Amino acid sequence: MMWPLFLSLALLCFGTVARAAILTINWNVTWVWASPDGFGRPVIGINNQWPCPKLEANVGDTLIVNLHNGLGNQTTGIHWHGINQLQTPEMDGPSGVVQCPTPPGSSVQYKFLLDEPGTFWYHSHEKGQYPDGLRGPLIVEDPNDPYKGRYDEEIVLTVSDWYHSQSIPLVQNMLSPANTRFAPPFPDTILLNDKKDVKFNFVKGKTYRVRLINMSAFASAFLWIDSHPLTMIMSDATYLQTETAYQLHASSAQRYDFLISAIDRDSGNYPILVALDINRDFRNQTLAPAFPHNQTAWLMMDENAPLTRPTNTIDVWRPADDTHFKPLDNLAMIPAYDHLVKLDFRFCLDANGYPRACINGKPFIGQKVPSLYTAATVGENNTNPVVYGQINPVVVKKGDIVQLVINNQEAAGHPFHLHGHRFQILDRARPYAGDWPGRDVNYNPVPNRRDTVTVWSWSHAVLRFKADNPGVWLFHCHIEWHVEMGLTASFIEGPEQLRGKQFPADHLENCRIGGVPTRGNAAGNELDPLDTTGMLTISPTGYTGATWIPPPANTVTTTPGNSTSSPTRRRAASRVQGRDAVFEDS
Repeated sequence: MMWPLFLSLALLCFGTVARAAILTINWNVTWVWASPDGFGRPVIGINNQWPCPKLEANVGDTLIVNLHNGLGNQTTGIHWHGINQLQTPEMDGPSGVVQCPTPPGSSVQYKFLLDEPGTFWYHSHEKGQYPDGLRGPLIVEDPNDPYKGRYDEEIVLTVSDWYHSQSIPLVQNMLSPANTRFAPPFPDTILLNDKKDVKFNFVKGKTYRVRLINMSAFASAFLWIDSHPLTMIMSDATYLQTETAYQLHASSAQRYDFLISAIDRDSGNYPILVALDINRDFRNQTLAPAFPHNQTAWLMMDENAPLTRPTNTIDVWRPADDTHFKPLDNLAMIPAYDHLVKLDFRFCLDANGYPRACINGKPFIGQKVPSLYTAATVGENNTNPVVYGQINPVVVKKGDIVQLVINNQEAAGHPFHLHGHRFQILDRARPYAGDWPGRDVNYNPVPNRRDTVTVWSWSHAVLRFKADNPGVWLFHCHIEWHVEMGLTASFIEGPEQLRGKQFPADHLENCRIGGVPTRGNAAGNELDPLDTTGMLTISPTGYTGATWIPPPANTVTTTPGNSTSSPTRRRAASRVQGRDAVFEDS
């Protein structure tokens, strides 16, 4: 989210109040057997189907999602990526931060305003779960779209890396003392729209708005369309002044909207080339960058014409620099800041010799009480970062202008995402530029705004935003494997406004079923919130991910005949992930 000027502009997009709607969606999160690349494996779908559905709404609508966990052996929760969650931070979705995990057999309701238009997506934010398939597009249309009339149809194109193994064993192998190189799991293949064979009608005389979403767990993606320039109109959810690009580089979680036209001279079929970027630095030829995972989608003008063209190869990728795109509203750089936050990132070993990712020397470690609940229940102590435990907390006052500097002290680029906001990208230094020198000079006077920015290897980025959205908002690398290693910080924003905040009964019920305390400091101490006894300072050596492990003596029945502590549920919680473990309790 941005400051009042931009917010007022966004509110103009709502149109008349009468046009706003309440959209209610009922979802059952279930295991599904799928083989999008010919290799069969269990995936997490919705209502017994996968890929997960595309959500479409209009700006100003209220979205209600009634989500039931039908997985049987895992907890779950959904993050609505890029949605500001104005006055609803408890609906943002990250488990252990703003809500408790939703246990098997239980339900949770998400209800929030779609306050801005754009290309968004949703995904599980529960312990490395979304690479198993729980993610999909969220499109918020704009009745007052400034580019309305310049295109005839829309195309949604998702790209993702894909793994033949489920997430939990992948992370278990990564979080091993033997992993001295801090290597993440590398994907087995690439998917477009969660499949391999992707074709779009391309009719002469028509212009198409393409909404590109990178839903990968790890890899960035390059895109190039043969013989057709891309007219950029949006990045993440920020309208842009039109600019021509020929190649794009979208990191995990980033979105681009662009226009392409089928003109009179066009004939035949045109390839859309997409390649996963799994390199430390694709620009550095001394590192011999490789692109083993490529896929071609097709713009189809003639079903009888061959699906091949002489120019459908790329020798060197030279993507447009997204930090040079200009916002359509010409909103200038915020001229000064109140609060400087400097985050240094590098890989590290914890006290047990396990590979972690540290921010300012410490990995993020989830605590016993969700951080938003701590902010609501410890009174005046909620301005003291001590009460939140080792979640790399940063406390900022409502209304402060925050300058956020991220120093990447490692040899690969990383996409960093801020929940609850879009920030201005004042500077993103070239690879190997080193840490921020501490001088506020030569910044972009009209910077692009995004919710996810890639910070190049051994380099830094300088971001600014206004803290006008009270809540607890994560700032983390959007490589999911690095989230599990601890590459996350937490902004406790406007804590004074969070004191005494109430939470929905179904959210609290899920905490009760899971045995999760909902009051007090990070350790659940409400009488003396500054007492750090019981706070978690070392990550567990055993990784179980989202596996459902009922708390001791839990005999709560969530639905008739479906006890979370029944022998069936206990067996499901102890099973090893695999085909025989995931479809039903038996």
